[in-house]
Amino acid sequence: MASETFYEVMRRQGITRRSFTKFCSLTAAALGLGPSYAQAIETAMETKPRIPVLWLHGLECTCCSESFIRSAHPLAKDVILSMISLDYDDTIMAAAGFQAESIIDETIQKYDGNFILACEGNPPLNQEGMSCIIGGKPYLEQLKKAADHCKAIISWGSCASWGCVQAARPNPTQATPIHKVPGLPAKPIIKVPGCPPIAEVMTAVIAYILTFDRFPELDMQGRPKMFYSQRIHDKCYRRPHFDAGQFVESFDDEGARRGYCLYKVGCKGPTTYNACSTVRWNGGLSFPIQAGHPCIGCSEDGFWDKGGFYERLSDVHGFGIEANADKIGGTAAGIVGAAAAVHAAASAVKRARSNSGANDKREGRD
Repeated sequence: MASETFYEVMRRQGITRRSFTKFCSLTAAALGLGPSYAQAIETAMETKPRIPVLWLHGLECTCCSESFIRSAHPLAKDVILSMISLDYDDTIMAAAGFQAESIIDETIQKYDGNFILACEGNPPLNQEGMSCIIGGKPYLEQLKKAADHCKAIISWGSCASWGCVQAARPNPTQATPIHKVPGLPAKPIIKVPGCPPIAEVMTAVIAYILTFDRFPELDMQGRPKMFYSQRIHDKCYRRPHFDAGQFVESFDDEGARRGYCLYKVGCKGPTTYNACSTVRWNGGLSFPIQAGHPCIGCSEDGFWDKGGFYERLSDVHGFGIEANADKIGGTAAGIVGAAAAVHAAASAVKRARSNSGANDKREGRD
């Protein structure tokens, strides 16, 4: 029996054609695509069967799932119930025990080579993977089995993408990001890092794969460029304060109350690539910097080991290419002072010339 399309499921749920069209337009916007792509998304939703997905959990805190279920554009329920066929996810599925674990084998047999393997968390390699047991077997074993038969892999979050806190020094379990697991088959891997990733980024990646039958364009680290091509610093609403040399020197000082740049209290926005300052969180409501907390760079490789969450970065340039944060304020003040001095000097010369001309005229009349 052929799988239902996304549109068929929505119609069965009582969704009108108008609401469906609006949904496709919102999805195009979430993907950063132009209005013309809404029609392509509509066509894909109407004609293509839902994507079978196995969502596995290794060493992690489930924050990626917590983020995912809070997506607003599109709603997570529309993704789970309509856009994809989420055949296995031990966090949200009703089945348990042997009944749940048998679903993995059924999905592999039914959709061999045609399902997406979504990985949240990573496997430990020490002690033959015994630090993470799923259904009486090491998660490492479950991961390799599913990866042998999947079409592609999505690494959700920094745990699966980079290793995150459980792979930080000294890493006694030898927790390892998905793409570095020895013996894993060479399958396409898309990394969606963050601790957790933004909800709409997660659902938009799935919508893109469904619509275009391919991964979005990836950067050199395997992240979708549509969400990870710009630094948070580049689109941060506090950026003008950085350029003006206006910084929070300590939490809750006058600069903090005025909304100044958080660079000096450890903000990693200048070295972090993510969509936090544009897509934001909680349905576009806010993001950490807007809430008064510096970015900790959670979507970057090894962010935990780099540590110093409240220690400032070094050699981040502001004005020109030689200035740093210590010099920006002084330089700005110097520029203003120099400009004022030049203006004053020019005004003085102009007044002198004007007075001289007036004197010459009086002497001529005499």
